[in-house]
Amino acid sequence: MTVAAEARPGSDAGRPRRDLGSSLMRLVPPVLVFLAAIAIWELATAGTGRRVIPPPSAIVAAMGRESDLLTRSAIATFTEALGGLLIGSVAGIVIGFATARWAVARDILVPLAVGASTIPLIAIAPIIGNWFGVLNPLSKMMMAALLVFFPVVINVIRGLVEVQPAQLELMRSYASSPTEVLRKVRVPNMLPFLFTALKVAATLAFIGAIVAEYFGGTSAVIGRVVLTSMSSGRFDVAWAGIIIGALGALGAYLIVVIAERLIIPWSPSFRA
Repeated sequence: MTVAAEARPGSDAGRPRRDLGSSLMRLVPPVLVFLAAIAIWELATAGTGRRVIPPPSAIVAAMGRESDLLTRSAIATFTEALGGLLIGSVAGIVIGFATARWAVARDILVPLAVGASTIPLIAIAPIIGNWFGVLNPLSKMMMAALLVFFPVVINVIRGLVEVQPAQLELMRSYASSPTEVLRKVRVPNMLPFLFTALKVAATLAFIGAIVAEYFGGTSAVIGRVVLTSMSSGRFDVAWAGIIIGALGALGAYLIVVIAERLIIPWSPSFRA
């Protein structure tokens, strides 16, 4: 009976292998498009002379030639971006819980959060740099945290407040306390909103840190490497720094995606 069950066409024995195969097949088209884009880029920019957009081979060569500088710069910038992501996320979660709990706090803090998100980066970066110190990595972290804060706080508030009335009525019918409602209904409802915000914030943190570096700091950071390399005509090194920064943001995004799948595998988006 066991052998027959394993061989039955409708059994689930081969489903994990089929799911893995279908997942790998879905990766083939984007990989082919990426390789084709790299090949077209290489052919379109090939030749002698200095180019503002150098070919990928020149950028890779610059990464190897300036590996020490780029490695030190990447470590410093990634530390600033991830530190800002942590500060902004924690602040957004705390303020989000406070504003969701008290309507008065929501009326006061939400407009402030919206106003903070409308301030241009170029205008606020020098102020934050002078406030915390141009050479202090904390100034770059606070710049990144400012960008992270708004999407996190807004999504946390939405997740805690926009709960289905039927769920609340069910909890009240069981005479549940506000703490139990928060723990069993509001927080689970908020988690998908939070991870959506964190996926956006992961990339914004790197943008904020690198933009803040343009306005001063040590030379061994991605922003300063890009700025000085562009000024001196070393476009291959500048693009190497840009790509390293983009890879860092992509890595942070993927970490959030993995954490989301591990923490909330019951999310409707994953079941779909």
